[in-house]
Amino acid sequence: MTEKEKMECQKLYDANYDKELEAERIKCKSLCQKYNSLPIEELDKRHEFIKTILGKTGENVHIEPDFWCDYGYRISVGENFYANHGLVILDAGGVTFGNDVFIAPSCGFHTSGHPIDFERRNQGLEYAYPIVVGDNVWIGAGVQVMPGVTIGSNVVIGGGSIVVSDIPSDSVAVGNPCKVIRQITEEDKKKSWDR
Repeated sequence: MTEKEKMECQKLYDANYDKELEAERIKCKSLCQKYNSLPIEELDKRHEFIKTILGKTGENVHIEPDFWCDYGYRISVGENFYANHGLVILDAGGVTFGNDVFIAPSCGFHTSGHPIDFERRNQGLEYAYPIVVGDNVWIGAGVQVMPGVTIGSNVVIGGGSIVVSDIPSDSVAVGNPCKVIRQITEEDKKKSWDR
C-alpha cells in the first residue's frame, strides 16, 4: 500500500516524509494562501475559489479568511455552510459537514493524531480518523474537534470546548472534555434573546 492508501484506510502512515502526500499538502496550502489573499469585497470570486479547494460543496458556502487545510479534497460541506475567521481543518481522515452548519471564529477540526510512543511518532507516523458533523449545527468560538468524532444534527457546541467523543443529536454540549449538558427542547424556541 502507498502511504496515501494507508491514510485513507485509517492505518498508521508516513505523514512527514512521503513525497506524494507532501506535494498534495503544498498544493493545497498554496491554494489556501491565494484564497486568504483575495480582496474581502470580491465575494463572488471568493465563493467560487473556495470550491476549488474543497472536495464537495453545496451551492452556498462562505468561509472567512484566514482558512487553512491540509488536502482540501477530503472535505465535504453541505448547503448554507458558514465559517468565521481562523478555521483550520486537518482533513487527512476526511471531514464531512451537513447542511446549515455555522462555525464561529478560531475553530479546528483535526482528523490526525500521533502514536503515544515517541519512537514511532519521531518516525513521522500518524493516523487519521474521520470527523462527521450533522445538519443544523452551531460550533462556538474556539472549539477543537479531535480525530474520529461524530457530532449529530441539531447540536450546539459551546465555545472553547474540546470535543473528544461523539455528541448525540438534539443536544447542547460544552467543556473540556466536551459533554452533553442538556437536550434541545421546544422551550428553546420560545426564548427571546433581546436584552
